[in-house]
Amino acid sequence: MTTLTAPRPTAPGLSRPSHVIADAITMLRRNLLHMVRYPGLSIFTIVGPVVILLLFVFVFGGTLGAGLPGVDPAGGREAYLAYVMPGIVVITIAGTAGGTATTVSMDMTEGITARFRTMAISRAAVLAGHVLGNTIQAIIAVALVLGVGLLIGFRPTAEPLEWLAAAGLITLIAFAVTWLAVGMGMQAKSVETASNLPLVLVLLPFLGSGFVPTDSMPAGLAWFAEYQPFTPIVEALRGLLLGTPLGWNAVLAVGWCVVIAVIGYAWSMVLYERKSV
Repeated sequence: MTTLTAPRPTAPGLSRPSHVIADAITMLRRNLLHMVRYPGLSIFTIVGPVVILLLFVFVFGGTLGAGLPGVDPAGGREAYLAYVMPGIVVITIAGTAGGTATTVSMDMTEGITARFRTMAISRAAVLAGHVLGNTIQAIIAVALVLGVGLLIGFRPTAEPLEWLAAAGLITLIAFAVTWLAVGMGMQAKSVETASNLPLVLVLLPFLGSGFVPTDSMPAGLAWFAEYQPFTPIVEALRGLLLGTPLGWNAVLAVGWCVVIAVIGYAWSMVLYERKSV
């Protein structure tokens, strides 16, 4: 188990919130060390999206790309690579949620979290360490997956400011999804259950505009795809990276990320407090 810095003595009347940042950095260091020492989950979050990307582009891309509006059938595969890349980015971020839920559940079931409760560590910082660590992991995974995309022909048209906005949105998505994953990990009764719960987040881009236009789906599914959270997120990334019309997608994407983050944070803290009794 990773060695932690000894807890600070807390003077009477000292406000614990003044230590939250320092405690969060300590817990972040612990989670980053875990990521380095146990790289299996990190590797899987990169390999999985890369396999999906290669499968859809080189096996299905020619046919699916030819069906996109205004695309020359001869260039279907290249067009589909550009179309699907934002969806792959979102799947990469969603995939990291499984690792977060698993590590949180392991800490809960192995008694590590119970030990933290006896130490002079901010309760919010214990969970924030998981969130910050996974957010960094998700950003690294997205960078590597985008690198693979560039190697096989992905050519974004984004200007520097659009790249900066896309990076900010990716960070916000990762932050929001991770808070939700922390709640899933704390709610799960076992590590196995915790690793399976976030799979719904991986499936949502498939049931949105990540891989095909929503208007190509049956009516009921098209309605769900249009209004589920990941569709405006994918469309916002597509607009920033490829110059497609943004419309209200950027606003909706940020709004959904804020809602998911708030729900995940509130859920996680309620569970943490309940299990601390």
